[in-house]
Amino acid sequence: MDEILSFGTIALVVAAGFLLALAVIKLTERFPIPSPALFLLIGALISFPEVYSHLSVKTAERIGVVALVLILFDGGMHVGWKRFRRAAFPIASLGVVGTFATAALVAVTAHYLFDFSWILAWILGAAVAPTDPAVMFSVLGNREVGGRSGTILEGESGANDPVGIALMIAILDYATSSHGSFWSGIGNFALSMVVGLAVGAVGALLLMTLMRRISLPGEGLYPIRTLVFAFVIYGVATVAHGSGFLAVFVAGLLISDVRAPFKGEIENFHKSLAALSEIAVFAVLGLTLHLSSLGPTSVWLDGLLIALFLAFVIRPIVVGPLLLPVRLRLGERIFVMWGGLKGAVPILLGILVLLGGVNGASRVYGIIFVVVAFSVVVQGSTMPFLARRLGVPMRSVVSTQDQFERRK
Repeated sequence: MDEILSFGTIALVVAAGFLLALAVIKLTERFPIPSPALFLLIGALISFPEVYSHLSVKTAERIGVVALVLILFDGGMHVGWKRFRRAAFPIASLGVVGTFATAALVAVTAHYLFDFSWILAWILGAAVAPTDPAVMFSVLGNREVGGRSGTILEGESGANDPVGIALMIAILDYATSSHGSFWSGIGNFALSMVVGLAVGAVGALLLMTLMRRISLPGEGLYPIRTLVFAFVIYGVATVAHGSGFLAVFVAGLLISDVRAPFKGEIENFHKSLAALSEIAVFAVLGLTLHLSSLGPTSVWLDGLLIALFLAFVIRPIVVGPLLLPVRLRLGERIFVMWGGLKGAVPILLGILVLLGGVNGASRVYGIIFVVVAFSVVVQGSTMPFLARRLGVPMRSVVSTQDQFERRK
């Protein structure tokens, strides 16, 4: 009986937390603060010692991985193969070259300005280099950015996460292994990308065949099939030493335009799961940070300075030249340069640093948290305003509920 009561209390607290999250999302319609920022900050604020001691870093990492698989798979379907193909060059260049260049410039900044060792500086650079699809989709919400700038931002946020994660794993292997070398790290990274891309493409082809040709007894089973297959793709790619995150993003891209039974229901199901994952991952990642670890001035001040360098110096230096071959108006270029939003992925990479037992990991994790908080709150809140000022077309997508309300 005690076990039933204990579990009932847990269920009540979790359900109340999600209801509170829904209320927060509703409030963000009136206040220009992205909901992920509020989930992250609320999680950090309620991370009192009892919660902090019971939520292990490994548990948070696993929750983050599951959530990211769901977010990237839905993100791939949201971007769609047709849209991605029209902006494939800038997405690929920003996702690969841009991630490496951002990590390198952050590493140089951290080494020379903040006296980090080169290894720790590169770890920090790799952690804050990727942008985040959950934040990007949340900031845009039911708004759709016209032209190629929106596609570039959304595609980049999905493409550079697998690159950043693979880069971080290679750096951690080099830092923690006595047999690690620069060239072995490069080889592992290349293998991860190639295997992830191949598994994602093959998995998508198999899934498309199942969706078109194999019927199921009930309507509700069709979304479950795609959900299970997404994790099969992730698992196969990971076991084969590839990037499971790249595999699920590629699979989502490739199945986005396939015509199959109950396709609309499948997309709505994954959109709901991605929204649930967004709430869970930001709240859990917030709970992993005990605010007392931000007490030293060197943590929050260094984090704030690095965030400013990233937003106003490093990203424009990296993104500007990469966008030169792309036909964009000046306003759209500035919008893309400002839109490098950080989120759950950098914090998840920070957790990998903690699990790796690297010297100075706690300081790096605290700095990453500050960088993410600044990016989501400051950059994310100003995206709609900046779009209007720069003349970037952004329209509201009318939902089924909005259409229903208008007909009443």
